Amino acid sequence: MSSANSARVSPTRPGWVQAGLANRGTWLPILVVVGLIVVFAVTSPPFLSWRNFSAITGEGATLLIASLGASFVILMGSIDLSVGSIVLLVGSVCVTLLADHDYGLMILPLAALLGLVLGGINGMISVVGRVPSFVVTLGSLSVFTGIALSILSGQAIMFDSTALDDLATGHLIPHLPNIALCALALWVIAVAIGIWTKFGRFILIIGGGEIVARTSGLPVGRYKILSFAFSGMMAGIASVFAMSRLGAVGPTLGQDLLLNTIAAIVVGGTSLAGGAGGVHRTFVGVAIIALLNNGLNLLGVGPYWQMVIKGAVVIGAVLVGQDRLLTRIVK
Repeated sequence: MSSANSARVSPTRPGWVQAGLANRGTWLPILVVVGLIVVFAVTSPPFLSWRNFSAITGEGATLLIASLGASFVILMGSIDLSVGSIVLLVGSVCVTLLADHDYGLMILPLAALLGLVLGGINGMISVVGRVPSFVVTLGSLSVFTGIALSILSGQAIMFDSTALDDLATGHLIPHLPNIALCALALWVIAVAIGIWTKFGRFILIIGGGEIVARTSGLPVGRYKILSFAFSGMMAGIASVFAMSRLGAVGPTLGQDLLLNTIAAIVVGGTSLAGGAGGVHRTFVGVAIIALLNNGLNLLGVGPYWQMVIKGAVVIGAVLVGQDRLLTRIVK
């Protein structure tokens, strides 16, 4: 037996240290959340105000919803780079309809259905064409964005909807925007799907080893398509939430979600290689990104440096959380 293998079999670290390192994907993100709250509370006193709490939860709601579906895709060992472009395309279609008539919350099922179709297209191309998800969603990102910009003619379109205004700014619970309350409800549903349904269990199995899953007789292709369709549906719902907060849809809608969704999922403790983590951890990752955005804004950090910081956070999360013995690529 080689010395390297001997080192693995006979670890020199105490058992509790090894257990802690093995579970770092669970406790480390929570520790980061606590650390960010302490740092920003000390450096910027307004950070702990109720008004700022509403701002953080309102901003994080859209990111949480958009990240829910994408979490299942990454947990499966694939990736969805088209989330932001689906948000933009669905938003451009919805705002065109709202310009003629106030459909209110009835626009939500339409947005969810359109997002589901767009996500399903991604999944079908990847499965039927046997094309890596990275390539498929990178291409659809460009296609969806181009269609959306054509609909918008490159300009922002405003709309007026009492129901959507109440969704964005109303407070059924004091200091907690309705939009955040809805996002929490969807997160609970997504967690239940991930833990207690066949869909959630099979996604985890596929992420742990696609070849083994196929050999075991699991319909891998079907669940891949379903996961991308679910990701698209969540992006469609997130689009309505985003446009309700802005009161308009412009060319930049969803632009920041490409980095932020992946960042939230990975920082929350879900492995990019798949098979480890889950949508329950995405909540903590979203909290980290939302706290970073808000705290850096309060400190006056420019948007470009915020991109640098968030990119560094993602790289750091991958370096700290990944299994050095696992060397797979995104499928």
